[in-house]
Amino acid sequence: MLARDAVGVLGVALAFGLALLVLVYVIGPISGCHVNPAVTLGLLLCRKIEPRHAFGYVAAQCVGAIVAAGTVWLLADAGPFGYSPGLEGLGANGYGVHSPGGFGLGGVFLVEVLLTALLVGTVLGATDVRAPFGFAGLAIGLVLVLCNLISIPLDGTSVNPARSLGPAVFVGSWALGQLWLFILAPAIGAGLAAAVYLGLQPGSQVSASTAEAELPQESLTRIARETARLIRGGVE
Repeated sequence: MLARDAVGVLGVALAFGLALLVLVYVIGPISGCHVNPAVTLGLLLCRKIEPRHAFGYVAAQCVGAIVAAGTVWLLADAGPFGYSPGLEGLGANGYGVHSPGGFGLGGVFLVEVLLTALLVGTVLGATDVRAPFGFAGLAIGLVLVLCNLISIPLDGTSVNPARSLGPAVFVGSWALGQLWLFILAPAIGAGLAAAVYLGLQPGSQVSASTAEAELPQESLTRIARETARLIRGGVE
């Protein structure tokens, strides 16, 4: 893609990671910064979000990805030489002959599962009530940079089914034909991350308020309430 050729793999990786870092702090307090169906699935499996909310998030993510890809196409097409998504790919993810490095289905599938598990696991851990408050965005943004540095040469990096869907809609043909991998592999990775996260929980040692935590700001509210209760107890 033109952007990748102009700024290199490092530039693209930093752009993705820094954009997510900013979004975590800007829209995190509003919606929890759900911009990835794999992350939403991980939170759903860990019971940190209700199914009815999860479906709404995923629908919004997919619509947003399609609109974003269309916007990129329009911007690229406004250049002096025009732009054809079908010919130039629009950053669509692919394997085999459509992999930047010529990697096959098996290798791409494996890397998408593992990197998505890393990303979702970081989100779950960094937003846990016991994690240091205020650093979630930094951890999540940096892990996305890492994911992109590893897999851009392999498949253009997905770890996000919505990110893969957007360009595929405009590229069509091969991109839509290979889209299944970039939906299934991230979903498996999200499930793996959720299983590990739940397996590492201390079980009965976790208080009810901690187990019910859904978003970082809710955890902070509970901490404030507990602190106030302890202060009142000390005064009495």
